[in-house]
Amino acid sequence: MNKAVILIIEDDPEIQEMLALAFSGEGWKLRQASTGEEGVELLEAQGADCIVLDIMLPGMDGLRTLKKIKAEIRFRSIPVILATAKGEDPDIVSGLELGADDYVVKPYSPRVLTARIRAALRRIEDARTAGEGAGRELWQAGGLTLDTLRHEAVWEGKPLDLSATEFALLLHFISHPDIVFSRNRIIAAVHGPDYPVTDRSVDVQILALRKKLKQAGKMIETIRGVGYRFKGE
Repeated sequence: MNKAVILIIEDDPEIQEMLALAFSGEGWKLRQASTGEEGVELLEAQGADCIVLDIMLPGMDGLRTLKKIKAEIRFRSIPVILATAKGEDPDIVSGLELGADDYVVKPYSPRVLTARIRAALRRIEDARTAGEGAGRELWQAGGLTLDTLRHEAVWEGKPLDLSATEFALLLHFISHPDIVFSRNRIIAAVHGPDYPVTDRSVDVQILALRKKLKQAGKMIETIRGVGYRFKGE
């Protein structure tokens, strides 16, 4: 998706300049905002294919901005990558629970962020291609149902608000029941090979997914020293 539009919401002009330089060879169209309010206005007026969102912004901070973006149905499928100086699990989980697809901790490498944007755009393109396929594909485990064509997850008749990454994680698990996956294999399956992410990042994202799944979260079991396994009811 070389012509993708990337919206950068970041109040540090040096970081904005660094990212513009780092992304110059990707063929992406960049839009930049210095506040959450300005970023939401740009998104509403001109749209975006991926958003890089700083958490510590003047005025409306990044988490409130994220909540406002995800409150709009037309924006929910846009991947959002949080950039944060707060690397503690509670801060990251809060962002993931609000609908962020990924996060990077400052100071971060522009190459790492570029790779994560590419992966997010690839997931959207893969989902779009799957949606154009011949038929709907349903996966079910107990009261949990995934519809890959509609990109919907439902627990006991109630829709679950999952980000694109969380949906991909859950689809990987539910389509491979009873198999134990290492963190590296999970990363490769969901993000693609050589994706720059740590084991801790996988743990944090699975923790956020379990919280959103509520009772169904127990189906994702931790296998100590190895990784994770999905056990249906």
